[in-house]
Amino acid sequence: MEEAKRQRILDAATNVFVQRGYKDTSIDDIARVAGVAKGTVYLACESKADLFYQVVHRDLKAWAAAISRFVDPRMAASEIISKMAQNGPLYLAGHPLARGLFSGAHYGLLPDWTERFEQLRTMGRADVAEVIRMGIRSGEFRPDLDVEESAEILQDLTHAGYTLYGDRWAKDPAVAKRRIAGVLDFGLNGLRKR
Repeated sequence: MEEAKRQRILDAATNVFVQRGYKDTSIDDIARVAGVAKGTVYLACESKADLFYQVVHRDLKAWAAAISRFVDPRMAASEIISKMAQNGPLYLAGHPLARGLFSGAHYGLLPDWTERFEQLRTMGRADVAEVIRMGIRSGEFRPDLDVEESAEILQDLTHAGYTLYGDRWAKDPAVAKRRIAGVLDFGLNGLRKR
C-alpha cells in the first residue's frame, strides 16, 4: 500500500474516532471519509481495534519526537522536565485520542489491549528516564533514584495534571499552566523542607 494512502486512512480514522468515539465508529465510516473502499482500509490494518491502536501510536510517536527536542545536555535536568511537562497540554489539546490514553479512557474500550497501551506509555516516558539519568550524572538528582520508577511516577503525576487541567489550557492558559507547574513541582520536590 502506498504510504500516502495509508496516511490518508489513518487521518480519516483519527477524525472519525474523535468525532464518534471508538464504539460508534465503523470501518465503513472510515473508508467513506478516506475516500477508499472498505477493503483498502483492511490493507492498512487487521481490524478496527488495530486501526485505533495505529492512530494512537502515531500520535504518541509524534509527541515523543516533539518532546525529545527538549533534551539538551547543556540544560538542568529539572528545567528539561519542566519544558516537557509544559508542552503536554499544548500537544494533547489537539490530540484527544492520545489524551484518552493517559486518562485511561481506552482501557475499558479494548480490555485485551492493556499491554499494548502500556507499551505506548512506556515509549512516552523513555525521554523522561533519560533526563533523570542526566540529572543523576550532573548531581542535580539523588544518585539512589530508581530511574524507571521515578520516570513512571513523574509521568503519572503530569498526566493526572493533563487530565484534570489540560482542557482548561485553551480557556484559561495561566491557570492551567500554574496547576501543571504545581503538579511538576510536587513531583520533583515533594513535601520535603528545602
